[in-house]
Amino acid sequence: MEIPPQEAPPGPGADGEAEEGPAEAPSPGPASPPADGRLKAAAKRVTFPSDEDIVSGAVEPKDPWRHAQNVTVDEIIGAYKQACQKLNCRQIPKLLRQLQEFTDLGHRIDCLDLKGEKLDYKTCEALEEVFKRLQFKVVDLEQTNLDEDGASALFDMIEYYESATHLNISFNKHIGTRGWQAAAHMMRKTSCLQYLDARNTPLLDHSAPFVARALRIRSSLAVLHLESSSLSGRPLMLLATALKMNMTLRELYLADNKLNGLQDSAQLGNLLKFNCSLQILDLRNNHVLDSGLAYICEGLKEQRKGLTTLVLWNNQLTHTGMAFLGMTLPHTHSLETLNLGHNPIGNEGVRNLKNGLIGNRSVLRLGLASTKLTCEGAVAVAEFIAESPRLLRLDLRENEIKTGGLMALSLALKVNHSLLRLDLDREPKKEAVKSFIETQKALLAEIQNGCKRNFVLAREREEKEQRLQLSASMPEITVTEPQPDDEPREEPVAEAQENGAPGSNPRPDSDSDSDSEGEDGDEADGERAEAPCPALVPPTDSLGPGDRSPPGCPSSPAEQRISVSSPGWGHKVFVVTRVESPPERAEPPVPPAPPATSAPPGPASPPASTSPPPSPFLTPTEAASTPDPGPPESQPPLEPPQVGPPLPNGLKPEFALALSPEPPPGPEAKVGSCGLEHELSCSKNEKELEELLLEASQESGQETL
Repeated sequence: MEIPPQEAPPGPGADGEAEEGPAEAPSPGPASPPADGRLKAAAKRVTFPSDEDIVSGAVEPKDPWRHAQNVTVDEIIGAYKQACQKLNCRQIPKLLRQLQEFTDLGHRIDCLDLKGEKLDYKTCEALEEVFKRLQFKVVDLEQTNLDEDGASALFDMIEYYESATHLNISFNKHIGTRGWQAAAHMMRKTSCLQYLDARNTPLLDHSAPFVARALRIRSSLAVLHLESSSLSGRPLMLLATALKMNMTLRELYLADNKLNGLQDSAQLGNLLKFNCSLQILDLRNNHVLDSGLAYICEGLKEQRKGLTTLVLWNNQLTHTGMAFLGMTLPHTHSLETLNLGHNPIGNEGVRNLKNGLIGNRSVLRLGLASTKLTCEGAVAVAEFIAESPRLLRLDLRENEIKTGGLMALSLALKVNHSLLRLDLDREPKKEAVKSFIETQKALLAEIQNGCKRNFVLAREREEKEQRLQLSASMPEITVTEPQPDDEPREEPVAEAQENGAPGSNPRPDSDSDSDSEGEDGDEADGERAEAPCPALVPPTDSLGPGDRSPPGCPSSPAEQRISVSSPGWGHKVFVVTRVESPPERAEPPVPPAPPATSAPPGPASPPASTSPPPSPFLTPTEAASTPDPGPPESQPPLEPPQVGPPLPNGLKPEFALALSPEPPPGPEAKVGSCGLEHELSCSKNEKELEELLLEASQESGQETL
């Protein structure tokens, strides 16, 4: 039955009078809504409190070291006992004994040893009174039966108070996912934690992502022990993927994890391809096999720097895997320690490995203990020893090496001077011939004596290198000491050249002159540059052309050769000679007569004299470089010009010797002089004149030597 509209029930909160309400005009009021159902703009208001009222208060972050200032041992013990009473837990006597022995509380204490103590959640909470007051280098929590709650509490404390740099949580099999999550947070946040030992602490699939994320994002860990942690499969994949981007981890120990030769070894090979900061990789007691070694060798080829130690102890490797490793070793440049012990390599495997070891230039320590070697394998090893100039240690224990192998090793040590330790079984092996046992003992003694000899030689080489390093600076000191004595001598020479003194020596000059001299007399300057210092070669200085005086003049200390040291050339001594070609200075050749008749040098001449050396030093070179001046009887008049000054155009006085300044009245000498003048007048080509000047400068260079 339908209800008519006029009889419809009123809405909630309405009565009969309300129905007539819309017909009447509503009274205006702030509480009455408008007829169209919309709010008025003036009625909507939003207010905010003032800035002073928004922040009601502020709390400073707690200082984690507020309890560690001026603390004493009694205060620490009292706070720990009070916390144990409050939490109703037992006190740890081992901890109390250690606290009483601590003396220097201002620095990190060496070790906090809680190994073997059972730590539940309340016991761990009481330890906070110690961690908030003391810091340690090593915190040993090995085999403490930690559960998830206790491990989480301890790791949070160590992270907050930065309690340890080395942490040992090994043999705690029940820390669970929350414990590993807190440990990962500790690894990521604690900048002082460098060493983490988690041996025999399972890292399962649901816990590995936390640790992998911590190692990938940020971690200060340099050493990570995860032996026997059930890493095979997904945990190792996550760990290896994270470590590809890790640049701080240096040592990774993954022994006893049942790593296989397929997926696990492939992940390790990829890790070695991309990570060049890892230095030690320990894979002992796994199942890498030959197939897995092939993956690892692919990663080793990419290791230009980084991995220095690879341990493959007891991984069921055979001669097939040694073939892969032998091809890889010549490409490795950083690998120094290779341990292949307890693998059935055999003699064939050592032969496959020999050529790779010989081609390698980095391996210093090689482990071949218990690898089923006999005398044949020992001979192959001896060939490597004889060829290696850097091998330091070799381990051949637990092998059947008898007289033949020992003889080969002994002979190899006679030519090897680097091997310092060769480990062999002390007891000789049984042989059919009893006399061979005594031979084995003698050979073992020879091998040990050879190692001792190499050790003595290595120590002597080290001491010699230290002495050479100490004396490396002595030549430099010898060179720099006489320089202050030489510098005052250069000043009067420069002043004499500026003043145009007739007796000035153009030989010493600036470094720019030595550069220009290199174009004209490279050979002469190269020979002069070999002299380290004038003070080191006094006999050659006395023979230089700059300090030779005429035979009749007495020698004085001022009349010495002045050598200009160029500071930009490693303190080498250069005897600089200025030789300028006439075309550059636009001066005609000087007649031969004026230099021959010039006055001897006066007292104003500088100490360095440019007079040529006596005739015994000049005769061989002059005969080959100057024209023939005439018969032998015309040569004696050439000795007086030796004491003359240099020519005005910068030529050497020796060059004037060839011009015969005072020709005798004889017809033969006149013919020789005219021939020489004709030769000079006809040499209008500049190249010929430069060749004459070059010969003169070379002669002066030979005289200095």
